Amino acid sequence: MRALLNIYLNSSLILRVSIALVLGVVVGLIGGPQVADWLAPFGELLLRLLKFLIVPIVLFTLLVGINQASIGSMGRVGRKLLGFYVLTSALAMIVGLVVASLFEPGSGMTLDENAEIEVPENPGFVKVLLSIVPTNIFGAFAEPNLLGIIFTAIVFGIALLKVRESDKHAALGDQLYRVIEALNEITLKVMAGVLQYVPIGVFAIVAKTAGEQGTDTILALGDMVLVLYIALAVHLVVYCGLMRAFGVRLTDFFREARTPMATAFATQSSSGTLPLTLDAARRLGIPKQIYGVSLPLGATVNMDGAAIRIAISAVFAANVVGIPLDLMTMIEIVLIGTLTSIGTAGVPGAGIVMIATVFAQVGLPIETVALLVSIDALVGMGATGLNVTGDLVCTSIIAKTEKKHVT
Repeated sequence: MRALLNIYLNSSLILRVSIALVLGVVVGLIGGPQVADWLAPFGELLLRLLKFLIVPIVLFTLLVGINQASIGSMGRVGRKLLGFYVLTSALAMIVGLVVASLFEPGSGMTLDENAEIEVPENPGFVKVLLSIVPTNIFGAFAEPNLLGIIFTAIVFGIALLKVRESDKHAALGDQLYRVIEALNEITLKVMAGVLQYVPIGVFAIVAKTAGEQGTDTILALGDMVLVLYIALAVHLVVYCGLMRAFGVRLTDFFREARTPMATAFATQSSSGTLPLTLDAARRLGIPKQIYGVSLPLGATVNMDGAAIRIAISAVFAANVVGIPLDLMTMIEIVLIGTLTSIGTAGVPGAGIVMIATVFAQVGLPIETVALLVSIDALVGMGATGLNVTGDLVCTSIIAKTEKKHVT
């Protein structure tokens, strides 16, 4: 027994996660819903462990990262982040529309006019922006409101940096910084232990998803799922081109990015995968003052996979009702979808909210959302995997552009 445990602990994490993904699919399809229900608690435990780490790891990583930089570099990195997120989100929408227009998912299907779907309320872009500033810091940590936590960490991180640079309280600021740095290291030690459980949790989650979805659902809407994954693959190639252009070594990137990519795929949670994404950035040698800001922010607002999902869903809905999208409608989808993929970040049921919002704006029937709900988990897995990949791509590229500014 101990020998097997040693083999498990000493083997590559990505190897264990990959085996867990394959075994999860096989066990889920063979065992069906009964096995899925039995394994569900093991998957829930992984999600709880990852969420358990989100608050301390975001808070301490941001505080430490900001205090290893300067105010000037923070502003420069922030502008680059915003530009990259908007550009790649719009590009993802275009990729999704082009691929879906070529393959035409949904053609030949008919709409069930009695179909009903309960769409979570869209809080609106302004309300999401206002939620960035929490009315109660402890409430933001308890929810958790990730955007609120990021805002709090940035404000107090900059204030701490100012104190450390002052003549009067520099020693006091340095003492507090050392405490925060120690807490950050403790959090990383806890994360290292959680990583050992990741393959077990991934196996349980994938088995549950496969057992609940079954082959019937996959085959019924297989075209939609297939087209989505083709578009995700195309956008991944775009990422590779961008990284090559900025001098990022692809072999090094994918060696470290595989684990958070696979975990995001299984868990369907960009925020939940954040501890692993941060660990991957650290292993890539990216300075903490860059990844400590870009990755927590990216986990909430950088949604390229979600943008592709919106675009393909729109083409799918148009084909189902037999109304092809014209050029102006596609442009409108790109503009609205780009803002929506950012504006509904962190909202429960965000995928359905984004799709329903775009459909309402461009005049597509909301009833078609009911068809997409049945494959929500299957498309959500791929979209989340690309979301997390995009965060790391952005961080790697910005690290290259900031190389001369980082000591």
